[in-house]
Amino acid sequence: MVTREVVLEADNLKIAGQLYLPGGQTSYPTVCVCHGIPARPADPNDRGYPLLAKRICREGFVVLIFNFRGAGASEGNLDIFGWTKDLRVAIDYLYTLPEIDKAHLAVLGFSGGAAVSICVAARDKRISCVVACACPAEFGKVAEPQSLIAHFRNIGVIRDSDFPQSIEEWLNGFKWVKPIKYAGDIAPRPILLVHGSEDDVVDVSHAYRLYDKAREPKQLAIIEGAGHRLRLNEQAMDTVIGWLKSTCTDTTS
Repeated sequence: MVTREVVLEADNLKIAGQLYLPGGQTSYPTVCVCHGIPARPADPNDRGYPLLAKRICREGFVVLIFNFRGAGASEGNLDIFGWTKDLRVAIDYLYTLPEIDKAHLAVLGFSGGAAVSICVAARDKRISCVVACACPAEFGKVAEPQSLIAHFRNIGVIRDSDFPQSIEEWLNGFKWVKPIKYAGDIAPRPILLVHGSEDDVVDVSHAYRLYDKAREPKQLAIIEGAGHRLRLNEQAMDTVIGWLKSTCTDTTS
């Protein structure tokens, strides 16, 4: 396995990531992993996404993980509409690599990153399949936007004192990133929806709504007893990787 540090650019912001390559002289199916909206300050000891990337890479996939603007080592401030631009830049980058099989490029999103994944994939046909874990069908109305912005400042994902310049425009991003509106546009490419039955952040009803809206080929996996952080749930990730191997490659390995 080979790991490369990656720096992309979106809206003049540096977007930091890591690319994991199985090695060898061939092209591989590829997975672009999209993290969720941070709920707490970054934990430098949390190796969750790198560990997941390595696990998927060992199954014969090229894997890209990256931080959306405002998160981790990337520049900027949390902006959900801006996240859609970051994901498009990530797909653009992957498409330049000789190591990727362009016919098999999946996005794997978690929570807010899953919402962004569905919205981008609905319009970007380069994405061959979608996995959405703990995905909201839509974001609820923000009753106290100033409190939400203050929370994001406290955890370090809104960093600039003058951001957002327009609270209304910033909130409109959450209205635009509306998976329930776009889930039906993924077909005929396959989609897998994974949700924990005990998710206390995004109720499991969101998964059923998205599944009803999506068109075939589609699959819904409800992980009994699981909460919101599905990347840390062994059963959920076994389900995801098994589906990727059977759906987003030419053959099941």
